Amino acid sequence: MTIAQKKLAAKPKTGKPTCFTVSENDELLKFLLARLPQQSRNNVKSLLAYRQVSVDGAVTTRHDHPLRAGQTVCINWDVARVEEDLEGLKILFEDASVLVVEKPAGMLSIAAATEKALTVYNILSRHVRQGGARNRIFIVHRLDRDTSGVMLFAKSEAVKESLQKAWSEVVLQRSYAAVVEGAVTKEQGTIVSWLKENKVFKVYSSRTPGDGQKAVTHYRTLKKNNSYSLLEVNLETGRKNQIRVHLQDIGHSVVGDKKYGATKNPLNRLGLHARTLAFLHPVTGGKMVFESRMPDEFLSLFKNK
Repeated sequence: MTIAQKKLAAKPKTGKPTCFTVSENDELLKFLLARLPQQSRNNVKSLLAYRQVSVDGAVTTRHDHPLRAGQTVCINWDVARVEEDLEGLKILFEDASVLVVEKPAGMLSIAAATEKALTVYNILSRHVRQGGARNRIFIVHRLDRDTSGVMLFAKSEAVKESLQKAWSEVVLQRSYAAVVEGAVTKEQGTIVSWLKENKVFKVYSSRTPGDGQKAVTHYRTLKKNNSYSLLEVNLETGRKNQIRVHLQDIGHSVVGDKKYGATKNPLNRLGLHARTLAFLHPVTGGKMVFESRMPDEFLSLFKNK
C-alpha cells in the first residue's frame, strides 16, 4: 500500500455525516485533530472554513469553539460551494478534498515554466490559500487552453494520486460538445487508433495495434447543417489531443483547430467544450456529476435563418 493509499484508507466511504460525542470539555480544532488522525491539520482547518462542521446541529467555523461533555460534533463531507466566480473561472463544487471548476476558453490549465499567463492553477492556488497559507491544489487532468468546460482538481497530493491511479475506474463519464467542419453523415460512431507524438509535439494516429497509446472515442450527431455539425463526444480513454486528432481522422476537424486541419474559425475559438464530468468522490465514494451548459455560440451556428 502506498503512502497516499494509507492516508486515504481511514477516510469515510459514504456521503453521510461523521459524528462524534464529546466525552470531556475541549476546543473544537483540538478535538477534531484527535478524532481525524488521517487528516492533516490544514485539511481539518478547511473543514471548518468551508462550514462542514456542526456542534449540536449548529455550523461553526471557529477553531477555538468551546466543547462541553455530551455535545455532538458532526462533519458533513458533502458541503459544496456553488457557482463562485473567480476572474472568469467558475467554482462548481468544493470540499476538503476536491475542487470542480468550469474553465473559460483561452485560459491555460497550468503555465509552462517560461510563461506568466493567468492560469486555472494560479487562480485556485490563491483561492485555497485564503483558508490557510499552506493550502495547495494539485492538477488531476488538463484541458487545452482553447477548450472550455469542467475540470477536476485535488486539494492534497494523496487525493491526486488516488484519482490518477484509478482514473479509469473512478471516472464514470467524460463528455464533450464539439463543433466540427462539414455535415457528419453518420449519426453516431466509434473511432479507434493508437496515438503517437512527433518531434514538434503534434499528435497523430497509427492504425497499427500497439503502435502508440490506444485511444477510443465515441460520438453522436446532435445538430448539423451544410457547413457544420454539433457532436456529443464521449471518451473511453483520455489521451492528449485525442478528440481533435480523431475528428480530423474522420474528415471533420474541430472548428478553429488549424493545428489539426481546420480551415474555418466561425467562433473565434476552438469549438470544443468539456460538458459533463461524472466521477466517484475519492473520499466518500459517492457519485458526483457535473454538467456545464452548451455554449451559446455553439448553438448560434445552427439557428434557422
